[in-house]
Amino acid sequence: MPKPKRDDRSDNPEKLERMIGDTLQNKNEAEDYLEAHEEQMSEETKQQIREKNKRREESIKGFREELKDEVSDQEDHYS
Repeated sequence: MPKPKRDDRSDNPEKLERMIGDTLQNKNEAEDYLEAHEEQMSEETKQQIREKNKRREESIKGFREELKDEVSDQEDHYS
């Protein structure tokens, strides 16, 4: 029977930073696309992009909170 993996969270801050960066990039690309092609898009499509970007903003906010927690936990653990 395989041995369960150890709960290693040491790289969580790096993963969260990467997730924040990727999500910000996706949000910016969507905004650029919307700006460049707005006249050819339906109102429904434009609204979907705007709503998705709002969800991305909420995700980024959550990632940042989680990152603060992870950094704090690591500082407490290694102090």
